[in-house]
Amino acid sequence: MISKERVDFSGIDFHGGESILIDKPFGWSSFKVVYEIRNAIGWLKVGHAGTLDPFATGLLILCTGKKTKSISDYQDLEKTYSGVITLGKATSSMDLETEILCEKPFTHISDEQIYQLKEEFTGNIMQVPPMFSAIKQNGKNLYKLAREGKTVERQPREINVTDFNITKIELPDIHFEISCSKGTYLRVIANDFGEKLGCGGVLSSLQRSKIGHYSVENALSVELFKERLKKSILN
Repeated sequence: MISKERVDFSGIDFHGGESILIDKPFGWSSFKVVYEIRNAIGWLKVGHAGTLDPFATGLLILCTGKKTKSISDYQDLEKTYSGVITLGKATSSMDLETEILCEKPFTHISDEQIYQLKEEFTGNIMQVPPMFSAIKQNGKNLYKLAREGKTVERQPREINVTDFNITKIELPDIHFEISCSKGTYLRVIANDFGEKLGCGGVLSSLQRSKIGHYSVENALSVELFKERLKKSILN
């Protein structure tokens, strides 16, 4: 495993297979991270174990060479996220990446209502995947249909939210930390949370802090990875 703690990359066999902890920056797609790392190590096979939306930051586990066979093992691990739900707004993407469709008052909502409601989003719950997702229907990604202004019926899926903690309330913002199973859409939780409060809600900030026991605190930025790789090659 290549993480921030490993300074010397000399002797690493990327073709034989390595796992790399990367801290994805804001605005980058997960594919862009893969592209940059693949380019840095010489265009070997590289894949990631779980997509992060461009507006999200945090832990992305990359696998190289033969290690790509282990991607599903990482994908099955529990994920932990921290972020912000902003009340009083609704968008088609359930975040701030698309235009605001409507705005509603939120100042009447109490802290007690918020703390009580979070219990409904803990445990095994059913969740309808968003249109703005990479899920395929009839061979076409849902987000492509969404960009065409189309909406199709999606079947609800069971997910598990192990922990849902409200860390701070500064209306319209609700700061949270969630640990959940794979396949959980935090944008949907933000949207559904706002709908149940009657004012709408969007996911305005998101960081993935953990995948299993792997932490973003031990992850390398793309630039730091390249810097250490270059030093190892020169030495």
